[in-house]
Amino acid sequence: MRNAGFSEPGDLPGRFAAFSTLAQGCSGRQRIFSSPADACFLCRKQEVSGTFLFFHAQTTSFSWPALVACLILIFNGLACTAPHQPLSENLTASHVISDDAGRNVTLPLQVDRVISLAPNLTEIVFAVGGGDRLVGRTSYCDYPTEAKAAAEVGDTLQPSLERIISLKPQVVLISTASQLEVFTQQLQNQNIAVFVTDPHDLDGVFRSIDQVGRILGHGEQANLLVQKLRQRTIAVEEAVNQKQPVRVFYQLSAEPLYTAGHDAFVTDLIRRAGAISVTSDVPGAWPKYSNESALAARPEAIILPTGGSMGAGNSTVTEALRRSPAVLEGRVYKINDDHLVRPGPRAVDGLEAMARALHPEAFKQ
Repeated sequence: MRNAGFSEPGDLPGRFAAFSTLAQGCSGRQRIFSSPADACFLCRKQEVSGTFLFFHAQTTSFSWPALVACLILIFNGLACTAPHQPLSENLTASHVISDDAGRNVTLPLQVDRVISLAPNLTEIVFAVGGGDRLVGRTSYCDYPTEAKAAAEVGDTLQPSLERIISLKPQVVLISTASQLEVFTQQLQNQNIAVFVTDPHDLDGVFRSIDQVGRILGHGEQANLLVQKLRQRTIAVEEAVNQKQPVRVFYQLSAEPLYTAGHDAFVTDLIRRAGAISVTSDVPGAWPKYSNESALAARPEAIILPTGGSMGAGNSTVTEALRRSPAVLEGRVYKINDDHLVRPGPRAVDGLEAMARALHPEAFKQ
């Protein structure tokens, strides 16, 4: 919540001392009080148009019209403050959200300034309606186009700590727990929260959307987005459910040859699309793969993530796989890499594209 016009909670005692308060006593006489304690009426104080009004009960005389006037002022003052919460609570309001590193992160209820250190998180911020809160991003955060208006803070692996601090964010969103050790303590010393969201499958993406939505105060919008994405995901899974799974090789890059391992986000997408990654048992997320192992895998289809941020890169099958069943049968599919390697809302676009490529007969209706 906003702090009712004060620059910092610590300003509150000084503001009280600085005010000379004019009040209408219940006797109908005006009095000037030098301190709030002298002017207390029913131990109640309210902020009206930036001035504190305090009421003083007179015991020597009494009039009903004056009492009514006092009560009207009190209720008007109550209406001007933040609803349902005392001023002191508004100044310190916070909540705790658990992140993907298993940490309970304390965050302000009202987050107005956020920095994203991963393209997928930047996309999520905009997708839940919080793009106007983004003040910093990495050089790789290029979607949506509006994200480019935020200041650059370096790349994902080497962000500038000084630049981040200078932008005065309330929270920094990071994509892997490995980034924590680099600068978490320095940011916490600046009262900047660090939140980790590190999805390894589509359910993890939905969780990330929910987390970012709650952080930015857009929980309802995030929930609606997740519902729509789940519906599209279920539709794909139902369409390919009775189809024979296709053995797929995912070529992340040709020279050197890298692929998707057990921990890769796209491995889950491949499974949901009615296929089996021939490298799903390889440890890690993006392992380097030997030409001999690739040839021995004999994939029935090859996925080339290309055409997005990579441009025309990775658009050719590696030499070791050019005699594979996938190439011989013409089952090489180029799919926008941003939809496959960025675990964000557009990952469902990637899922749909893969499923339609691998099982076109399931989507003829």
